[in-house]
Amino acid sequence: MAVKAKKIFSDIENFYKKILDYSLRHRFQVIVITAILLAISIFLLRYVGREYLPQTDEGEVSITVEMEVGTRLSVMDQKLKEVSALVKQFVPEIDTIEESAGTGGWRGGANQGNIRLKLVPASKRTRSSMEIAADLSKKLSGIPGAIIRVRASGAQMMFGMRGGGGQERLQIEIRGYDMEVAQSLAEQVRRVVENIKGVTDVRISRLEGAPEQHLVINRERASDMKLSVSQIASFIQTILMGTQASQFREGGREYRILVKVKDSEKLDVNDLLDLTITNSEGQQISLRNVVEVRPQRGPQQIERRDRERIINVSAEIAGRDLGSVIADARRALKTIPVPRDFTINFTGDYEEQQKANRELMISILLALFLVYMVMAMLYESLKDPFIVMFSVPLAIIGVVIILILTDTTLNMQTYIGLIMLGGIVVNNAILLVDYTNLLRRRDGMELMEAIKEAGRRRLRPILMTALTTIIAMIPLALGLGEGSEVRTPLARAVIGGLTSSTFITLVIIPVIYSLFEQRREKREKIA
Repeated sequence: MAVKAKKIFSDIENFYKKILDYSLRHRFQVIVITAILLAISIFLLRYVGREYLPQTDEGEVSITVEMEVGTRLSVMDQKLKEVSALVKQFVPEIDTIEESAGTGGWRGGANQGNIRLKLVPASKRTRSSMEIAADLSKKLSGIPGAIIRVRASGAQMMFGMRGGGGQERLQIEIRGYDMEVAQSLAEQVRRVVENIKGVTDVRISRLEGAPEQHLVINRERASDMKLSVSQIASFIQTILMGTQASQFREGGREYRILVKVKDSEKLDVNDLLDLTITNSEGQQISLRNVVEVRPQRGPQQIERRDRERIINVSAEIAGRDLGSVIADARRALKTIPVPRDFTINFTGDYEEQQKANRELMISILLALFLVYMVMAMLYESLKDPFIVMFSVPLAIIGVVIILILTDTTLNMQTYIGLIMLGGIVVNNAILLVDYTNLLRRRDGMELMEAIKEAGRRRLRPILMTALTTIIAMIPLALGLGEGSEVRTPLARAVIGGLTSSTFITLVIIPVIYSLFEQRREKREKIA
């Protein structure tokens, strides 16, 4: 076995010697080919999907059932049982199911309910939680009298990193003061977004308002009947809420005397309008003559951000990455005329993704700068570290290829893998440059002879260090186990980048080193 392995390595060394010898004789062609590969990789980068965090299969699906505002809890409970029966029929992968009717809270009430599904382990089912959620969303969409939204839990929920306080991956924020205009604009945005491929469960954050009765005073009639607006308003306030008439004192304590109609909260609007009010001339005037009743719906809540009123149009994404959906949504939203003093922005995951990308790009540049400075101090030279740094861009070739082949998105975990590559891929180039300098300084070898000998002697250490890192990353890249999808982009980026950088570095670094050294020797001869 040892003899066979030795022969394999010997054949690899001989093959590498031929490639290196050819590369040193055709340096210009090697550099051009490498530059073309790098340019193609950068071009292909646009076809790599982008998102904040990768979707993970955590074995949970959440179903939200929403009915008309004012629906009784018993009706909501019955509808929830109906939906739950269908869910059990459509999803055989259920392990446990949890139902809650009348969720309450600041956004909900008796008209809302939740169903939470805990699925069997991923190894025991053929569908992911995202596929189950997408299938359920289609099958439950036809249930009358209820709006049903289905979503699978993801990495963002696990890390608590959802932007904008929502759970949906796509969030569009509409800013503006006028509530009616904002609602109309939100409806237009919702209709446009619904037609985008991969977008599901589009919803508007401003819930349908609760029914209200607005009492509007007819000022002209009130003036003709010798009544003021404040007088009518005070009269209605006394009837419905009561007015403090005086205080009763007894034993050093004071008690408020409140004048109001008994059981005013049960008073019908028509009974209220039949009451009479005394005008300035002592005449009894029926409220019906000066007050009109206008049924309206009042908002259940008004959301604000940066002290401005907002409405969020949010949706889930199935089968596509966030970056592609955002690009389509931008083009579609250009068809909507935006009124003055209103703006439409993408928030949520997209906003967090942009912030993270900026910070991580700064981290990558800072990491490369620090790596260069450390090498400059150790080499006591600025030239040799500069040659070594040529190996860093070569990692992009492998990263782009493996992301496309494995259908992996460019996300926060991928960027972290790129930061790691900044410190890993230079190791191979350091071995080559350092040993070449050693051979020239210690043994007095000629430039080309030293480069070839350094490549031959350092081939095995370079392959050993690269292969150990790549093999160690393979289990992580395969994504074994539930929730492992959140770590696979990092491992795949490291594997792809290290593979391409290792093999291209063995050729391009000797070429770059020879060009720099020959130029330096020419300058010394001229001097």
